Amino acid sequence: MAPPPPPAALPPGTSAWVLASGKVGHEVHCIGIARELGLEPVLKQVAPRALFSALSPFGPIDPRDSARRPGSLLAPPFPDIVFAAGRVTVPYLRHLRRASGGRTFTVFLQDPRTGPGTADMLWAPEHDKLRGENVLVTLTSPHPLRPHVLEAARRNPDPRIAALPHPRVAMVLGGPSAHHRFEDRDVEALVRIASDLAASGCGVMVTPSRRTPESLTKALARALEAYPAFVWDGTGDNPYAAIIALAEAIVVTGDSVNMVGEALVAGVPVQVYEPSGGHPKIAGFIDKLTQAGHVRRWKGQLERWNNPPLDATSLIAAEIARRYAAFRASPKG
Repeated sequence: MAPPPPPAALPPGTSAWVLASGKVGHEVHCIGIARELGLEPVLKQVAPRALFSALSPFGPIDPRDSARRPGSLLAPPFPDIVFAAGRVTVPYLRHLRRASGGRTFTVFLQDPRTGPGTADMLWAPEHDKLRGENVLVTLTSPHPLRPHVLEAARRNPDPRIAALPHPRVAMVLGGPSAHHRFEDRDVEALVRIASDLAASGCGVMVTPSRRTPESLTKALARALEAYPAFVWDGTGDNPYAAIIALAEAIVVTGDSVNMVGEALVAGVPVQVYEPSGGHPKIAGFIDKLTQAGHVRRWKGQLERWNNPPLDATSLIAAEIARRYAAFRASPKG
């Protein structure tokens, strides 16, 4: 059993909501920070009708979700803290702030496109341009993969991967997105990476995401079937945390800021394979991590260096707790 997370930095009984946009990455950010603060937030799925969605983030909320309507999405009792991320949640966050009379502490993660006055506190990754007195900026993003979870996985290793040879190398795979493509050449390159690592004696552990093309997962399984390796096929419990915890090196595809950031919590060398396509923000993010010595781009072979854990979640949570205490102590609170 995993040990409990660090003691909550908020008063007992603090209530929280997460306004979810429907994108897993946004939800992961919010829930990761809320749980770091010792909260189990109520998830509120924001799904405005087409017109109101198109007007986001500048327009109003869908009237059917108004806090004035009994039983609606935002009906009271209001929470002490609300977390939000994603364009469609911005009008809802503003509405809740007004409806609560300013008594709900509002936190927005990433750039709302409506300025720092959108919430009481905002967090933005360094590759975004949002800045302000109430904006905290970090190099990597928050996530729910906490050190105590990794430590528990190391003490009680998943039997599916515990017997793999050393060094154990995790391959963390994303998939096609708005900006990246996994073309035939990318599949071939990733299969070659896995095969070369396994042939050199590494214990290869492959963890695909929901975006990973089935053709890639199957190709990796075929390439590794003659070696002591593990490819998660989607059945049974997801061993993602166990794979990150037991990895002595990680190769991650560079199509997701979140995946790269989560890999860095392990405190092992992290190399990035960038699939076809790309986006300047993601490339810039990888550039900054490379310059700081946290990651290296894949250049054909496994590299080893001292790479201490990098984790923004605890930093962001501590700043929220500090600002929330000041908020409650003010006449407004």
